[in-house]
Amino acid sequence: MNNILKRTLLSSLMAASLAGVTLVPAKPAAADDQVLRDAGIGAVTNVVTGAVRGHGSVLGNAVKGGVTGAAVNGANGLRNTRGRRHRNLGQDVGVGAGASALTGIITGDGRHTLGNAVDGAAVGGAIHVITNGH
Repeated sequence: MNNILKRTLLSSLMAASLAGVTLVPAKPAAADDQVLRDAGIGAVTNVVTGAVRGHGSVLGNAVKGGVTGAAVNGANGLRNTRGRRHRNLGQDVGVGAGASALTGIITGDGRHTLGNAVDGAAVGGAIHVITNGH
């Protein structure tokens, strides 16, 4: 009886998931044309902060930083074109900290969540300073 229930439930769940994915229209990506630049800034910044803290591999820190930079870019991509040029420091730092902490948990680096958040905040701050020029 248990196997019959599992087969029925799992197949129904798979069908519902596929229908939801294919029938629900997706919103276009919010990132702008500078997403690769921001991901690169994030990767370099996170490699440096990881080296300063003495934590993580270069590749792991670069991946976390790249994802964090793309997340900061995406958060600013939700604004109109004028708003993208006038970024909010608090938003950039906050999104960077949250994205880096979450990426660390996903990649199996959950023991250093606070350090990952600090690295991400540095990424958000660096992107803000480089983009705004101050």
